[in-house]
Amino acid sequence: MQFVVMTLLTLLVVYLFLIGSRRFGAKRFSHLTGWDYAHRGLHDNSGQPPARPENSMAAFCAAVEAGYGIELDVQLSRDGQAVVFHDDTLDRICGVHGRVNAFSYAELQEFPLLGSGERIPLFSEVLDLVDGRVPLIVELKMSPANNYPVCEKAAALLNQYSGPYCIESFSPFAVQWFRRHRPGVIRGQLSGGLIPLAKGGKDALSYFAVTHLLTNCLCRPDFIAYDHRAAKGKLSLWLCTRLFRTLPVAWTIRSQQEYDAARANFQLMIFEGFRPRAEKEH
Repeated sequence: MQFVVMTLLTLLVVYLFLIGSRRFGAKRFSHLTGWDYAHRGLHDNSGQPPARPENSMAAFCAAVEAGYGIELDVQLSRDGQAVVFHDDTLDRICGVHGRVNAFSYAELQEFPLLGSGERIPLFSEVLDLVDGRVPLIVELKMSPANNYPVCEKAAALLNQYSGPYCIESFSPFAVQWFRRHRPGVIRGQLSGGLIPLAKGGKDALSYFAVTHLLTNCLCRPDFIAYDHRAAKGKLSLWLCTRLFRTLPVAWTIRSQQEYDAARANFQLMIFEGFRPRAEKEH
């Protein structure tokens, strides 16, 4: 019986070690809290004028003018330019078959976003546009072809940026890179109900680990950005937010009803497709 108890206690200690996060006081997040964050900018993918496709300069300008923080995605072109685009491929947004990192930045400029006059922006252009007026959540898109270089490129640009921002990624290795090389930057682990995406393949273990936040030991995140639809019953998420006081961030809220329900468990909201009521003044 004593052996069983000791074994269970050991497993508990290991589990808590794995999911532990970096702990800081509320002041550390004061420049990021109190905002709602427009997912890929305050976009409208319907094609109705005025054109504001996701991750476009028009969508980012609209978010700034409306007083929302901005969530955006950064990845690399073939020639190593940090561009703002979500998908791995151009098919959905540009109607062109191929991966983003298979094209140079100049080639990417030939492809309109959802048939509009907007093009894929450089991350540096977005930083110049926002200019610190609203906070940014910068998601780093990792792939085998642009692993750590995307962290290095984004960090180099953010080094010159004086506005409020934080970084996040589904890849714990991207978040770990910032832990090692930019420890002062607020960093977040993205997660959700990822296990079905593995479809029993070779990545099933890594999907399981990220879903249950077992990779936190690598990156010790300041916040957890979790799919609000998959948050119910997730013990690791509950322990992180209650025991370690990790900041909980909800993605992606798509209605006022979802927004109101998520407020019970999340402190920051990433939204799209509507404008949350009672916009906050800053």
